Amino acid sequence: MPSVSVSEDASVPQEQAIQTTVALEGGGTSIAHARQHATDFLARVRAEHGLPVSQRATDLTRLVVSELITNALKYAPGPVLLDLRIADDAVEVVVWDCDPVLPVPRAADIGRVGQHGLEIVMAVAQGFAVQREPVGKRITARIALFDHSGAP
Repeated sequence: MPSVSVSEDASVPQEQAIQTTVALEGGGTSIAHARQHATDFLARVRAEHGLPVSQRATDLTRLVVSELITNALKYAPGPVLLDLRIADDAVEVVVWDCDPVLPVPRAADIGRVGQHGLEIVMAVAQGFAVQREPVGKRITARIALFDHSGAP
């Protein structure tokens, strides 16, 4: 199994985020493992904490996790950390890798095959940030837990 560590602290005060972290070493199953980890986390958020999590939020979170983890594993030479946390009415997907090169969104090009991951993430996320760290970088995408139309 590609994960090295998982931690979750559901007993934190309400002003702190409910979160889970997993370290991924790479390999053929890491992306699928990360997607499943995100799905399981959101299911626990719904079941154990009673927070509304729409199917759309789950699907978008899986998509964002897939794109960010794929890029990190493709371009960074070392392990990758995936942190998922609930903050207010959103899930924050945070991916850390050891490559200091910050990703740059490419101009739209319908003729380009592949390399649309960052464009996809930025299109579906409510918020997106990239931060250089002392070692590597951290990318954060924020996705609403529920549709603001009132539908769960």
